[in-house]
Amino acid sequence: IMKLGAVNISIYPTLTPKQVGYILNDAEVKIAIASNQLQLNKILKIFNEVPSLKRAIVLSDKVVTQEKKVMNYSHVIEMGKEFDQLYPHYVENEQGKIKPDDLMTLIYTSGTTGNPKGVMLTHNNLVSNMKACASVIHFGSEDILLSFLPLSHSYERLAGYYTAMSCGTTIAYAESIDTLRDNLLEVRPTIVTTVPRLFERLYNRIMKQMSEESKIKQAIFNWAINVGKTYRYSKRKNVIAAGLSLQHKIADKLVFKKIRERTGGRIKFFASGGAALSADLGEFFDAIGIVVIEGYGMTEASPVICANLENKYKFGTVGPPLPGVQVTIAEDGEILTKGPNVMRGYWKNPEATKEAIDEDGWLHTGDIGQFDSDGFLKITDRKKHLFVSSGGKNIAPQHIEGLFLQSSLIEQVVLIGDGRMFITALIVPSFDSLREYAKKHHIEFESNEDLAQHPEIYKLFEAELSKFQKDLANYERVRKFTILNSPLTIENDELTPTMKVKRRVVEAKFKDFIEKMYADVV
Repeated sequence: IMKLGAVNISIYPTLTPKQVGYILNDAEVKIAIASNQLQLNKILKIFNEVPSLKRAIVLSDKVVTQEKKVMNYSHVIEMGKEFDQLYPHYVENEQGKIKPDDLMTLIYTSGTTGNPKGVMLTHNNLVSNMKACASVIHFGSEDILLSFLPLSHSYERLAGYYTAMSCGTTIAYAESIDTLRDNLLEVRPTIVTTVPRLFERLYNRIMKQMSEESKIKQAIFNWAINVGKTYRYSKRKNVIAAGLSLQHKIADKLVFKKIRERTGGRIKFFASGGAALSADLGEFFDAIGIVVIEGYGMTEASPVICANLENKYKFGTVGPPLPGVQVTIAEDGEILTKGPNVMRGYWKNPEATKEAIDEDGWLHTGDIGQFDSDGFLKITDRKKHLFVSSGGKNIAPQHIEGLFLQSSLIEQVVLIGDGRMFITALIVPSFDSLREYAKKHHIEFESNEDLAQHPEIYKLFEAELSKFQKDLANYERVRKFTILNSPLTIENDELTPTMKVKRRVVEAKFKDFIEKMYADVV
């Protein structure tokens, strides 16, 4: 598609037929390609509602359909062979006509409010970002990258696909998110592109296993982590005492090596993006010898803006800007960026384009941040997600939510507090952990709902929240919370396809719970 100079549009397989129909209509799509029967059914359901749509192609030969407007991919291949004999240099000729600033793709941003917008990215947008990434983060022909994030997402597409492929790196695709643990051991990758949620789950799994070990093993583990943190910090400063080096070798043999083997034992680094990574989590895995380099970007910037480097990284930051990418901080703290990676604009939406890119060419990211003394960017929050309490305090909810997600008891959390007197929270617990706790403490239950409403469970979460928010300012602390009995999902329109919470949707859906938490406030 790219060689022909045609424009491709990537669609999340989790979208509903209605959402797919909106994108196909907005982009005036002519050909839709589906992987299997499930995805084809979505297209067939809205086919007649998309005037521009001429044909559907299904990749799986297992799908048998009588629809004349549907073709199997194997049939398309045969047509291509015949066409190639008649016009042997057609693709090369078309490729030669492409200019760097020609439109290459539309990537629809999964907005937390309203319909998604089509981000127009040119060949040069993506190639410039690919070259910039490859110049500072080493992908080589000797590497194997394990990919499990959606390829429709700009981050995985650029980092885990285009950049890796251009550097000769082998890409292995996980069968699914559920098989990731097994796939890590099978593939033994050197690089994994991921999101912070993976580290939160790994951390919780490790800590849960340790809690079931003897006191001696727990003491050895805690000693090893402390040694690992001191060693890694000293190594970055190029000053390692002989005694520390010996302690680290012992800690590595007793603890770290066993944990690293669960990732295949060959990881050079994990590249983390898509959301903020807790500095504590980064330091924990760094102590074990698993390097996590965090980057920052947005689809409108192709997408990478900043990145920590394999041998130069700071936890709690997203690193310095990529070569050729400019970043500045506006007076109100918003991060602005400019460079060859910045989109042409939003498809058929000049108003939104004008709002996003100012007259001087600066893209307004909507994120709040600041540079440290070494030029590393620190993101403090989303501009539109900043709460302003009724007492006038600015509160960054994502930072606080990130703290709570380190708990093995908490699967999801949404903070409430904009314009309110204090902070409250909607909490989705880890029901596996709760069931274990309930059985251990002889708490009777028949369903998740029973657990969520049990007073003993509420007390458990009170203690858990207190533990994680003890270092927060009083106005940042959660004073009341509600335990939900089912997770927030994409299917229920509570999460975007990139697993970000749709705050307005969630607040509207759980309005009664929220108001009850504030009911007694005078």
